[in-house]
Amino acid sequence: MSDTSRGDPSPPYYCQRCPRLFTFLNECRDNLPGHFNGPVETFGDADAELLIVGLAPGVNGANRTGRPFTGDYAGDLLYKALAAHGFSNDNYDKRIDDGLALRRAAITNAVRCVPPQNKPIAAEINTCREFLKSQIASMPKLKVLLCLGKISHDSTVRALGGKVSRDKFGHGSEYALGGYTVLSSYHCSRYNTNTRRLTEAMFFDVFARAEELVG
Repeated sequence: MSDTSRGDPSPPYYCQRCPRLFTFLNECRDNLPGHFNGPVETFGDADAELLIVGLAPGVNGANRTGRPFTGDYAGDLLYKALAAHGFSNDNYDKRIDDGLALRRAAITNAVRCVPPQNKPIAAEINTCREFLKSQIASMPKLKVLLCLGKISHDSTVRALGGKVSRDKFGHGSEYALGGYTVLSSYHCSRYNTNTRRLTEAMFFDVFARAEELVG
C-alpha cells in the first residue's frame, strides 16, 4: 500500500541501507528460493484509520509470503483480533491469495526486512524509521497507531516526536502524540502467549480500545 503523491513509503526490494539485513536477505534468497525474501510492504486499507505496527517479518512468516504477519502464529492471533473488532472480512488463511481484506486498518513493521534470529539492532531500527514516518504521512485518515511490542512502540514514539523516557511502553499504554493516539500491546508472539504474558483476552481488550478510538 503506497501513495506516490505523498512519497512512496516502501523501501526498494534490494534495499541496501542496512548491510547486515541485506547480507542476511541474500542468504535467504539462496537458501529459501520459494520465499518472498525482501522488504515487506504495508498491507491494508489505503484509507485506514488504524495502523498496526509490528516488529519485523519472520523468516517463515511474512518473509515467506510477502504480507505482514501472514503464515506464522502471531498472524493467527492478530488477524483473529482484527476480524473480531470489525477491521477485516475474516478471510485470513495464512496465504496471500486467501481473499483477506482489511477495513479501516493497515499493518506495517518497524523494520521491513527479516533480521537474523528475529532481532534487529538499533541502527537498523533507526534507519528503517524513515519508512515508518513516510507510511504515517501517507495515510490522511489515520487516527490510531497500535504498536506490538516495545521495539515497535519506541520506534513509533520517536517517529512522532515523543520521548520514550516519558511515553513509556506498557501493555495497554495510551498516549497522544503528533495528532494521533498511540496504543501498545505485548507482541502477539507464540512465546508471549505460551508463557501467558499475553492472553487472547488481553490482546482483544487493546483492539476494543482501538475500535472505540476510531469510532
